[in-house]
Amino acid sequence: MGFAPLPDWVIPPTGGFTADDFLKMRGLPRHIELIDGSLIFASPQQKWHVRVVDLLTNELDRQAPGHLRAQRDMSVRLAKRQVPEPDVLVVTAEAFERDEPSTYYFLEDLVLAVEAVSPESEDRDRDTKPRKYAAAGIRHFWRVENDEGRTVVYVYERDPATGCYGLSGIHHDQLKVSVPFDIEIDLNAVGRR
Repeated sequence: MGFAPLPDWVIPPTGGFTADDFLKMRGLPRHIELIDGSLIFASPQQKWHVRVVDLLTNELDRQAPGHLRAQRDMSVRLAKRQVPEPDVLVVTAEAFERDEPSTYYFLEDLVLAVEAVSPESEDRDRDTKPRKYAAAGIRHFWRVENDEGRTVVYVYERDPATGCYGLSGIHHDQLKVSVPFDIEIDLNAVGRR
């Protein structure tokens, strides 16, 4: 079986791509991220992933106070060589309503980043991306996992003294937290969607 030649944009320049390079690229497949100057391609999403991302996006947006909004699958310009795409984001309403930039958010727009772990993204979602988010100063991070058909949410808050995330809760069946705002979500609803 032969393969077509790779497009030029797949080959990074010496030193890797910058956020500026990445954000100027057109015609990229969906869900490509820039991590450490390299393009990261996502495999097709599984049903559980789509369902949990839909549930969290809808519930976070419904329960958010007026100055915040939830959205899925938007890039965040974190640093010079970092443009990840969290599965779910909570951003300021001002940033949500802003026309430009239309394809990404700035770091200061972000209040919460959520990653739903897939088999191919396990290392990135458990290690690489949380470290990048914490180093960038994002105060709240959730990691969502499928534990043999049950949805589990690991809730983290950034410790300002260490600059690292500390685990503040593990939620099965029901997610109930008071930060970044009062949130209550029936995690069993993922299986009913």
